[in-house]
Amino acid sequence: MKIDKKIIKELSDYLNEFNLTELEYTVKDTKIKVSKNNSSINNQSPTSNINQNKIFKNNSNEIPKKNGIEITSPIIGTAYHAPEPGAKKFVEVGKKIKKGDTIMIVEAMKTMNHVPSSADGKVKEICVQDGQPVEFGQTLIILE
Repeated sequence: MKIDKKIIKELSDYLNEFNLTELEYTVKDTKIKVSKNNSSINNQSPTSNINQNKIFKNNSNEIPKKNGIEITSPIIGTAYHAPEPGAKKFVEVGKKIKKGDTIMIVEAMKTMNHVPSSADGKVKEICVQDGQPVEFGQTLIILE
């Protein structure tokens, strides 16, 4: 069986473009499953796993290096930058924050969970968009 690398590359790009953790594609008796942790290809035979060690971002084959203190999501949910639509954002790039300050809200099961900063610092990068789904441990912001 010949593996079409273009399909795998395209599916991997969709994972990043739509911020998915897993994607499955089936044609006749061939099934391709791509996830951020590993990829599986099934053709009614034993599964073969291929580790994905690269993150493709902005058409670059380099793994992005994050310098600074990463504040991560404590739960799975939807991240919000402000307490309500149209309100002032909790943090902006360049703003100094203190340990314990709310940096974002992660909504899970209709419960708004304030995410506190785990350190003092200056906001270097906001890694998620307002209203974006987030995973447990996903980086929300980076402090310098």
